[in-house]
Amino acid sequence: MLHVDHLIKSFSGRRRDEDRVLAVNDVCLDVADGEFFTMLGPSGCGKTTTLRCVAGLETPDSGEIAVADRVLFSSRQRIRAPANERGLGMVFQSYAIWPHMNVFDNVAFPLCVAPRKRRLQKKDMRDRVERVLAVVHLDHLADRQATDLSGGQQQRLALARALVMEPPLLLLDEPLSNLDAKLREEMRFELKRLQRELGITAIYVTHDQSEALGMSNVIAVMKDGVVQQLGKPREIYEHPSSRFVADFIGTSNFIDGVIQRHERGDHYVVDTPHGRLSAVSAASFPPGTRVVVAARPEQIDIHETASANGSGPNSWHGTVGNRAFMGEAVDHIVTVGDRPIRVRCNPSVSIAPGTEVDITFREDACSLIAADD
Repeated sequence: MLHVDHLIKSFSGRRRDEDRVLAVNDVCLDVADGEFFTMLGPSGCGKTTTLRCVAGLETPDSGEIAVADRVLFSSRQRIRAPANERGLGMVFQSYAIWPHMNVFDNVAFPLCVAPRKRRLQKKDMRDRVERVLAVVHLDHLADRQATDLSGGQQQRLALARALVMEPPLLLLDEPLSNLDAKLREEMRFELKRLQRELGITAIYVTHDQSEALGMSNVIAVMKDGVVQQLGKPREIYEHPSSRFVADFIGTSNFIDGVIQRHERGDHYVVDTPHGRLSAVSAASFPPGTRVVVAARPEQIDIHETASANGSGPNSWHGTVGNRAFMGEAVDHIVTVGDRPIRVRCNPSVSIAPGTEVDITFREDACSLIAADD
């Protein structure tokens, strides 16, 4: 569906003597038909600039962009299709609804301003608008002024206006960031439902890792204009390719160590200042290589103990230094030697500070990252 090849986009520095700033640095992406593809990263990583280049709102320095085998931009072929001729749907962070129009007219507006040759008959236009409003559950509010809608309803209105053109590709630029936490969570499910039921191909931009993990088929994690890792949500979460990805996607404990030996398959034994750990990695690490073991807090087990030593593989002895009730979980900070380790437990488990405990790292859940990443 979408093919982005070696895309580069730079901007001038603030001062004349400054070098140009690379916002997008040689990005290559392929998005399949019907896929929910998310570009995830911190502010300034280039995700929105990439989206705007696809939409035609920014002109890349070089590269190629094609949608459904139609080339929209190519520096080599000297092609640049204007934004209004690309036929793509876009939902912005601000809803950008027309305040002087009601719900029906807001959705109908893109159809009304279409070129005369492609403009629908009034009956066909009304039928399509009513169909889209029913999809987003706003059909009963068609006559209401757009400014009288709630935040979630305005977001669905902006989505309906993008869908009414039946675009081959839907672009969403942090569309939920202006909603409160509870409504944002509800809209995640609503967006995913619409995307799945309508078979829409969607490109979603966000800095919220929960949104990315919960909604996407594929995630591209970006930093400094470069795609750091591309993969399915579970793959990226459980097997991050770099320290940046592990730290940005969720919470991780990072433990420095040295490869002691390659045990079997993709399993390695790592020497750390606090004891040995077994971890997995698809990469090849010869003995003596400095690495970082990344372990998610929820993938570490904890239990009280009277022993002075951890028992079993990947088991360390420590003392609970602090705990925090998070609602759906309890976080414990366990001190092992001089090293704090964060452990996340079921809310039914709450161990008082000062208690001696054993923590056990689940071997298959410990990822290896090269120390220089």
